[in-house]
Amino acid sequence: MKAFTRAVSPRIAECQLTHLQRVPIDPAKAAAQHAAYEHALADAGFEIVRLPELRDDPDAVFVEDTALILGEHAVITRPGVASRADEVGSTADGLGGHFQVHRIESGHVDGGDVLRIGRRLYVGVSTRTDGAGIAALAELVAPLGYEVVEARAGACLHLKTGATLAGEGVLVYDPATINPSQFAGVEPLAVKEAAAANCVSAGARVILPAGNPRTADTLRTRGFHVVEVDVSELQKAEAGVTCMSLIDERA
Repeated sequence: MKAFTRAVSPRIAECQLTHLQRVPIDPAKAAAQHAAYEHALADAGFEIVRLPELRDDPDAVFVEDTALILGEHAVITRPGVASRADEVGSTADGLGGHFQVHRIESGHVDGGDVLRIGRRLYVGVSTRTDGAGIAALAELVAPLGYEVVEARAGACLHLKTGATLAGEGVLVYDPATINPSQFAGVEPLAVKEAAAANCVSAGARVILPAGNPRTADTLRTRGFHVVEVDVSELQKAEAGVTCMSLIDERA
């Protein structure tokens, strides 16, 4: 199994923001937290594959927005902010030797707005993802055997800011922003803290942002192996734990 990541840009403090007030971000601290996140993925059994470094692209560490991994296929997205255009080509080059690469050619889609549940892709409309991008994605992935369903979220950056899979068919979600009834085939589990709605299902483990003890306890009670990672500096850039990797679960 592989996890594709990219280094933190020294210009991360200039990142795009939608909901948070801009505050100082320490690039060195963010890089150290990112390294700990990569270590958690490696401990879960993933080979870490670094995509090319993009020092002048503030949001470059957030690789999830630039591609979707669908088995042997990689769909290169079209992020909804113009400053991220350079990241897309770099991601395509980095994934080319591992996947059959496809590109969305119209509209806008951020990978953070795409939640895959089985062969269904739930895609949230947001400030970064629009109807034209959703339609283009649906047309592209249909021959690959995937169905696209438009989803809705409240005031959060991406759909996966408010809902992710913890594994074993359990959907963790923030009840303040997500209506879980729109997702089929999962057991909804409301989180106790909003930031905990974004987690990474990594093999037999769940990577959860530190600082969410009630949700961590709930998941452990349910039998999940929870690994908590401090991403507080990266959260100043509106990061969640999913946004910093592209997960390839093929053995």
